[in-house]
Amino acid sequence: MALKFISKRTYLVLFTYAVFLGHLCNGFYLPGSYMRTYSTGEEILAKVNSLTSIETELPFSYYSLPYCTPSGGVKKSAENLGELLMGDQIDNSPYRFRMNVNESVFLCTTRPLSEHEVKLLKQRTHDLYQVNMILDNLPAMRFANQNGVKIQWTGFPVGFTPPGSKDDYIINHVKFRVFVHEYEGTGVQIIGTGEEGMGVISTSDDKKKAAGYEIVGFEVFPCSVKYEPERMAKLHRYDQVESVNCPLEMEKSQIIREQEKVSFTYEVEFVKSNVRWPSRWDAYLKMEGARVHWFSILNSLMVIFFLAGIVFVIFLRTVRRDLTRYEELDKESQAQMNEELSGWKLVVGDVFREPNHSKLLCVMIGDGVQITGMTVVTILFAAFGFMSPASRGMLLTGMIILYLFLGTGAGYAGVYLWRTIKGTSEGWRSVSWSIAFFFPGIVFVILTVLNFILWGSNSTGAIPISLYFILLSLLFCISVPLTLLGGYLGTRADPIQFPVRTNQIAREIPAQKYPSWLLVIGAGTLPFGTLFIELFFILSSIWLGRFYYVFGFLLVVLMLLVVVCAEVSVVLTYMHLCVEDWQWWWKAFYASGSVSLYVFLYSMKYLVFDLQSLSGPVSAILYLGYSLIVAIAIMLSTGTIGFITSFLFVHYLFSSVKID
Repeated sequence: MALKFISKRTYLVLFTYAVFLGHLCNGFYLPGSYMRTYSTGEEILAKVNSLTSIETELPFSYYSLPYCTPSGGVKKSAENLGELLMGDQIDNSPYRFRMNVNESVFLCTTRPLSEHEVKLLKQRTHDLYQVNMILDNLPAMRFANQNGVKIQWTGFPVGFTPPGSKDDYIINHVKFRVFVHEYEGTGVQIIGTGEEGMGVISTSDDKKKAAGYEIVGFEVFPCSVKYEPERMAKLHRYDQVESVNCPLEMEKSQIIREQEKVSFTYEVEFVKSNVRWPSRWDAYLKMEGARVHWFSILNSLMVIFFLAGIVFVIFLRTVRRDLTRYEELDKESQAQMNEELSGWKLVVGDVFREPNHSKLLCVMIGDGVQITGMTVVTILFAAFGFMSPASRGMLLTGMIILYLFLGTGAGYAGVYLWRTIKGTSEGWRSVSWSIAFFFPGIVFVILTVLNFILWGSNSTGAIPISLYFILLSLLFCISVPLTLLGGYLGTRADPIQFPVRTNQIAREIPAQKYPSWLLVIGAGTLPFGTLFIELFFILSSIWLGRFYYVFGFLLVVLMLLVVVCAEVSVVLTYMHLCVEDWQWWWKAFYASGSVSLYVFLYSMKYLVFDLQSLSGPVSAILYLGYSLIVAIAIMLSTGTIGFITSFLFVHYLFSSVKID
């Protein structure tokens, strides 16, 4: 007891100290969001990410095209697990800026384009590939007008094809506009890089002000310009050239053609801005359609209140009334009443009979607990701002780490249910091993098939062999041991005791007018109705290259989804018991888990009607493969929520029935 008290007191002191330090620092920085200040004339180096397209969803390396390479060679930036899985490949680039120095600069002239290079440039142009550049951890932003509407994009196209023309033109001149905010600190100087280094805070004794400039915006204006090869051959890298006005005539643009030499130039303009550094991501994360999000939430609330009304009627008017009437009778009357019983009271001797494929049910419940925990914690962290968009891949990395460490909960839940159903711990190791490999095994098989497709396309989205070994090492070294530990703890916990005895001979289930599975599958429409609007925004974020950062709305939708899944499963379970169908275990799981079927069908609808730009069977297979992984994860998560709620409902219902 004394040690426990000391431990609690120590934690309290450490927490108070941390809060005090946070107050002294007058703010805090999230991972990947350290501020960097630059002095006038200081060199700033831009980076390049993979080429991406909303038509193919196959990322390629920037230097797979004949672009100018850095003088010291191409060097890859350090990438986290999430970036590698998403196909990001961040490299250094020859683009060099100097703070507050507006200039127009020559970069390089390529050798005469070969047949292969021309073919590749034309293909990337037709597939609408975008060049993604990064400056001080901010992606380049571009505005375009489509049908009179101003649309915001990240990156700029590889090239373009004018309407009615058979010729393709390359983007070889880029105008950059860098927005800067003048920073003045009192005695504090922040040193470090925006994405790789650590923020180092140093104070001066004389409280001297540390002034500098913060980069708060990065816009790009691409165009194609045809230069005279003879004149450009005399220039060296970073030589000053005349400012260029983007030509409107195609004759003055750089055509993509064999034996053509392409000269690359760029301009940079620094513009002072009132936007402060903490708000610089607001331009990228502008939330459009807030009314639609609120409509989605109100729609979900209506469904919840409707189902809550049904559950209320079941509990207060039907169940409580029957139980009260039953308990008021004497033993003789109860025996006589037992002969006249109907509905759910008739299956009292079979309701807790072991279900078919009970081991598979325990495994799926264990994995469902793991996925649900990962989802809830991730969305909570993101909603409170701990998943900074500046930290690329951090969301996916965090999800993987959480999934691995939640193996203990998965093993405990699965083995605990197994022990409750079987009444013994025998076979718990087999259940624990199955839990550890069931969902990861499905994901591994699907990703391997997709990876062979990506390897065949030479895409940077392909998972390297080294990353496969890393993921398998994490699985075997973290998730599997923790799952086995959770399973062992599950054998030590007291199992739930069933309130009624199970008859030796199973009761025959009366023939139903309609197949019960039809009702179960139809029940998934109600949970799907709570999330389909938010699902559209998430799919648009993933497949159309848009930022999704309304995790507050997503957290609310998640809570509503949990409530709807629980209510739907309870109502469906009660309806099956009322028609003397005691095989409720799997039906309770799929009553809410069937929402995954509608999510997958909606994904196919989105592919056909909203992703019309997606071209080629390879892109469609990738889309369907990733959608299938998500649908399986949703099935396990929502099915687990519904099953646990139904189990508690059935246990409460029959614990009030007196049986001699």
